[in-house]
Amino acid sequence: MIKQVSKNPKHLLSAREKTYSLLRKQLLTGQFSPNQRLTEESLAKKLGVSRTPVREALHKLELEGLVKTAGARGFCVPDDSAEDMDELFEIRAILEGHALACLCKVITEEEIHSLGKLVRQAEHAFESEEMALVFEYNTRFHDLLYGLIISKKPRLFNLIEDMRGYVLRYRQNTLVHVKGARRSIAGHKKILLALGLGDPSLCEHIMRNHVYEAKEDTSQTQPEE
Repeated sequence: MIKQVSKNPKHLLSAREKTYSLLRKQLLTGQFSPNQRLTEESLAKKLGVSRTPVREALHKLELEGLVKTAGARGFCVPDDSAEDMDELFEIRAILEGHALACLCKVITEEEIHSLGKLVRQAEHAFESEEMALVFEYNTRFHDLLYGLIISKKPRLFNLIEDMRGYVLRYRQNTLVHVKGARRSIAGHKKILLALGLGDPSLCEHIMRNHVYEAKEDTSQTQPEE
């Protein structure tokens, strides 16, 4: 629930921002089902705000493709097509391949060691059949990896973070499966090797392949239409 403490414009603006941020996070983390109906009234009641910030948030989320209009029924969660998913992964492959090529020129041995520790933790979780932890460590691997470029290329970082948010709606389901988890860990090992060699072309190639493998695993876990 979002608490509105005042009718002061600054507090109202804060309520709008919090409503939008919370709904966006819930959509990106799969807390709403595909085709689920979203009404201003029910969301406002759930979040403890008026309908105005909810209405504004829904319209903003519609522009981002995270909700779609459903006629007189208001809005609903889109059930993304295979083409939508392909586009997201293609954009992610381009952005992250370029980012790794840039990163390999400046990354330190200590930073590579920190990334390697997360890979080993993910591998241990995999061996212990703790798939939720595999997802957590793999996500932290990418958080740390791209956190290293935020000060040097903030625009690139923001673009990558947006794409990762969209893709994680699909990706979380794949990492609870043995094949997807195993391939993700193997991909991260290849990334570490490429970074250690300091070859930009190799880094871009390895990262693109890693993203394409993630797309393949995701496609195989999506329900058939």
